Amino acid sequence: KYLIYMGRDKYENEHLIQYGWPEDLWFHVDKMSSAHVYLRLPRGDGIDDVPEEIVHECAQLTKLNSIEGCKVNNVRVVYTMWSNLRKSGDMATGQVGFHKSSQVKSVVIEKRENEIVNRLNKSKVEKHNHPSDLAELRAERDKQ
Repeated sequence: KYLIYMGRDKYENEHLIQYGWPEDLWFHVDKMSSAHVYLRLPRGDGIDDVPEEIVHECAQLTKLNSIEGCKVNNVRVVYTMWSNLRKSGDMATGQVGFHKSSQVKSVVIEKRENEIVNRLNKSKVEKHNHPSDLAELRAERDKQ
């Protein structure tokens, strides 16, 4: 039902920010460097439609892909809809803010759960790594 996109570095994060979909739910470790993880929701679904278990799994993946966050316990992961992300020209590559902080939720990940991250990593497929691929997918989505 769900597809997850993740940036491996600040440049891929920047492309995901640029070509995100309104149906994307964005995850990031709070106040630490981390991958940007995007959960692509079915059209018409919003942040409150995502089961808690799925939010937890995405937060686990986000924690795992944070250089600092993967080493510590009790990591706060913030998440919000892509449409709430704010990007201005003076921000660093891969950096974002929020239009409305009231629309940002968070979950605390006590510790890494290997069962979850191993299962997610086994299902990983690397594709759409080029900005033109992401732009094409977004254009196709917008035509529908």
